[in-house]
Amino acid sequence: MGKDNPGRGDPTTSDRRLRLWAVLADAARGGTVAVDHVCATTVSVVGVDSAAVAVILDATPRVLMHATDRTASALEDLTLILGEGPGVDATTGGPVLVADLTAPECRNRWPVFAPAAVLAGAGAVFALPLRVGGIRLGVLDLYRARAGDLGAEQLADALVLADTACAVLLDDATRRGVDRDDQSPERTGLRHPEVHQATGMVMVQLGVSAAVALVRLRAYAYSQDRRLQDVAADVVARRLRLEPAGTPGDQNG
Repeated sequence: MGKDNPGRGDPTTSDRRLRLWAVLADAARGGTVAVDHVCATTVSVVGVDSAAVAVILDATPRVLMHATDRTASALEDLTLILGEGPGVDATTGGPVLVADLTAPECRNRWPVFAPAAVLAGAGAVFALPLRVGGIRLGVLDLYRARAGDLGAEQLADALVLADTACAVLLDDATRRGVDRDDQSPERTGLRHPEVHQATGMVMVQLGVSAAVALVRLRAYAYSQDRRLQDVAADVVARRLRLEPAGTPGDQNG
């Protein structure tokens, strides 16, 4: 049966992060590390057959960012359509590790998804939430054709790669804003003074660090499909106030 909120085994040390980042950089061939590189690296390092990253924010439905193959894509479609499964539970809780989808307790917990996933080619599913503090971004779903648990080292690597997927998504959110005229990718970072100002205002309003304030701004921009500097401008002009994590929602003035 799935194991919720597992211990991380041996700690995710800086050596582990450096080793995995080297693998990711090699996969990116000197370019920017993207979600597809994280998924491909997870498959090769963790010993699963396929992987997918889906973004789930309050303001948007579940959006598949990348799937390594047709099996992962089909399983993500099942999760979206059926609204149940490890990939759903992990978005509101901790990791959900399912070593054998044919186990009776799995069919009791996910009566529609479990048998459908087996028919689609999955024997085991490991769903890892993508989360920064109180902000839930989505889930990294790992699929294996045969049943079986992840080893301690495999799980530790998978958790580090899930953290990396969060960082990649948030970094991409600062660059991906779409120009409404030419649809070209946004090339914005913190060089915009309004972003610095807005970060400072959110720090004061929420009583958080600069890093957390910036994450909140990035996550809001991502969820609303807006450019980071435009969201920042609204905060500076007091047209938008971000609310503490766990409160009903952010408010437009």
